[in-house]
Amino acid sequence: MNVYELKTMGERLTGNAYAGRGIVLGKSADGKNAVAAYFIMGRSENSRNRVFTVKGEEVFTEPFDVSKVKDPSLIIYAAVRAYENNLIVTNGDQTDTVYDALKEGKDFRAGLRTREFEPDAPNLTPRISGMLTFDKGDFTYEMSILKSADAEGTACNRFFFEYVPKAGVGHFIHTYVCDGNPLPTFQGEPERVEIPADIDAFTKDIWENLNEENKISLYVRYTDLATGKADVRVINKNK
Repeated sequence: MNVYELKTMGERLTGNAYAGRGIVLGKSADGKNAVAAYFIMGRSENSRNRVFTVKGEEVFTEPFDVSKVKDPSLIIYAAVRAYENNLIVTNGDQTDTVYDALKEGKDFRAGLRTREFEPDAPNLTPRISGMLTFDKGDFTYEMSILKSADAEGTACNRFFFEYVPKAGVGHFIHTYVCDGNPLPTFQGEPERVEIPADIDAFTKDIWENLNEENKISLYVRYTDLATGKADVRVINKNK
């Protein structure tokens, strides 16, 4: 097994009916951009009834049809928030937890140590999180997964990963290995993926290889390291 093997997002996603929610962080191939991507998928009507809405630096999951919302607790949240020189991306309301921790002078890990996996037995969906930290024309990034220690949800194991960015390299973490009942939780380290210089090529590679029936929304952001200007793409299946 080659632990340094790089694959495209298309290669990571194709044939996987249900990766769940996914985060990619890394640096573009030309070395000019910090890259963040987040997608959501859904199997139930409640999960599929969502869109991404961008409000300034923030991205929210919101109902597409408010009349069909059954339980908003785990599906409606701020997925992306910025605080000072940090960009936070998560699959749940722990975005706010990390944001609040930074405001209090704490860090990414300290905030997430107060949280656990989602209370949605039998799946016990892990909480996945990432953060870009910009400094002096470059950046570093962190990722985390909080998941159940066993099938009963009796304890939470917390895993943290810190990265030095390399041009053309990103790391991809997602909630589930694949479809199933219960859904099998992601295992191991975040997967290495190729990040092209072109935002549209990257967006297309992700969106077109997410399962057509289960994909819902995708957010991709390229942040120019020289100027700080963000270039953003959002695709919503519900229009």
